[in-house]
Amino acid sequence: MREITYAEAIREALREEMLRDERVFVLGEDVGVFGGIFTATKGLIEEFGPERVRDAPISETAIIGAAIGSALTGMKPVAEIMYMDFLNVCMDQLVNHAPKLHFMTGGILKVPMVIRTQCSLGRMLGGQHSQFLPSWFMHVPGIKVVAPSTPYDAKGLLKTAIRDDNPVLFIEFGSLYFMKGHVPDEEYLIPFEEGDIKRRGEDVTVVAISSMVHEALAAAQKLEGEGISVEVIDPRTLTPLDKKTIIESVKKTGRALIAEASCKTCGAGAEISAMLIEEAFDYLDAPILRIAAPNTPAPFSPGLQDYYIPNQERIIDAVKKVI
Repeated sequence: MREITYAEAIREALREEMLRDERVFVLGEDVGVFGGIFTATKGLIEEFGPERVRDAPISETAIIGAAIGSALTGMKPVAEIMYMDFLNVCMDQLVNHAPKLHFMTGGILKVPMVIRTQCSLGRMLGGQHSQFLPSWFMHVPGIKVVAPSTPYDAKGLLKTAIRDDNPVLFIEFGSLYFMKGHVPDEEYLIPFEEGDIKRRGEDVTVVAISSMVHEALAAAQKLEGEGISVEVIDPRTLTPLDKKTIIESVKKTGRALIAEASCKTCGAGAEISAMLIEEAFDYLDAPILRIAAPNTPAPFSPGLQDYYIPNQERIIDAVKKVI
């Protein structure tokens, strides 16, 4: 099977869905002529033209407002917000309008839109360009939250998101864009609420989110040499969450860790931990541990940033502790 980068997988998904459905269009800052800051939309404007690949002004409010309005009239917008931190600028539209219009109109209106965004933690961009905030939107009914960790998952989930009739927040990770992975030539889709067991194991379950999947897999490889068998689960979608796969794994191993790049307090890991306490408590042989960033803004300093971001060494230490 061929190997392509995460960014190429995103681009292929966009292109295939634009060819399939003329209602699909892309808008955002620098998505057209420039091709996106991570090349995820490179070449699309040459193929589809400026009507369907729209360079937007530097106004997140305008981008999301236009996406909501066009979705309500039957289009399928894919709006790019360059940094996840900038979702704060358009929170009213993302929280009070896009996810609620279907409910508040008794199912008459639909808002089939995708918001692509990315977290740049690890690129030394400081506290205002490095935040990973999926749990903010997990708390909002009506919006789906997707966080793929591989090129294969990114392509399959983005195609599913574009075909969905609901708002979907599609969270990419800047450090993954140029990572290569196997992606088939033929079309495929990955259903929401279907996690993936990236590595099977018997002694402990590590639920890893987005970029932490690769840290967890590296940790599992090292721990295997010490006789510790680690199962790594990638939820892939946080809303809806594949509870069944996580619970069945914990029933088998009796131990659970959750690894995420966001701050620990009220993160996605807290929700997964609470779910396990409520639905799998009798199967736990040890307390659930969470590996996450400290509750401080992301530092700019390379040394401090390396300390700030969770990594395989911290996962290894936590696995040994829980065992």
